[in-house]
Amino acid sequence: MNSIVEKFRRTKDERAVGFIRIFVGMIFLMTGLMKLFVPMAREAWLGQLTQSGLPFSTITFWVFPFAEIATSVILFTGFLTRIGSLVVMGSMLSATYVHIAVHDPTLFPFQPSEPIVPLIVLLMGAFVLWRGGGAWSLDLKTLK
Repeated sequence: MNSIVEKFRRTKDERAVGFIRIFVGMIFLMTGLMKLFVPMAREAWLGQLTQSGLPFSTITFWVFPFAEIATSVILFTGFLTRIGSLVVMGSMLSATYVHIAVHDPTLFPFQPSEPIVPLIVLLMGAFVLWRGGGAWSLDLKTLK
């Protein structure tokens, strides 16, 4: 009988899923690194957290970029991909809220202030959750 973890990791060799998984991983890596190392992005990130009124903004300011980078590693490798996609979806739901709650367009220097990007990435995360890691994933390679 298959374990729950094996069922959770089950996927098919689908290239479209693999491309989407890796693309979302690139988005998460770039945004995590930008929040840490690009001053304009870091200032915008702090402004978004402050104006949105999200709780624990100081902790979130420092922890979330590292969580984004860790999630990108999960997505790049395709190991426990569905866990990574759940993180993506939760992050994008929060980002959608921030886009709706913050009315200062200068706090979104790299994207529209409407929640277009978070909603698209949320849908891609949901697709990966549904289909699994797809092609080139460790989930696929280690369960064959």
